[in-house]
Amino acid sequence: MVRNGMGSWPFVFVFVAIMGIWAGFNGNTGFDPYPFILLNLFLSMLAGMQGAILLISAKRADAISSEVAVHTLDNTNQLRQLIEANTALTETVAELSREIHKHVCTPEHTAR
Repeated sequence: MVRNGMGSWPFVFVFVAIMGIWAGFNGNTGFDPYPFILLNLFLSMLAGMQGAILLISAKRADAISSEVAVHTLDNTNQLRQLIEANTALTETVAELSREIHKHVCTPEHTAR
């Protein structure tokens, strides 16, 4: 299974720390003009966190779907076995019914 480091909580925390350090060094006298570049930085930080959190939730949904599929397969196999057993039992009952009918409905029994 391939691991995606971006879709994990450690990535989110490291990302927030790096962006916090970047914003701290930038400040009012930083290397970017203050009002708009810092706003873009915070919006980019928000988008980066949203992407990572969406990946985390998608992985969780995939794990749940996988468990449901395995459970459904197990139930399907159990139902198949029950249906096969029921079919065999029904065939046995039908055969016994034919034998009873053959013994009860003979010409000598119907003439009485």
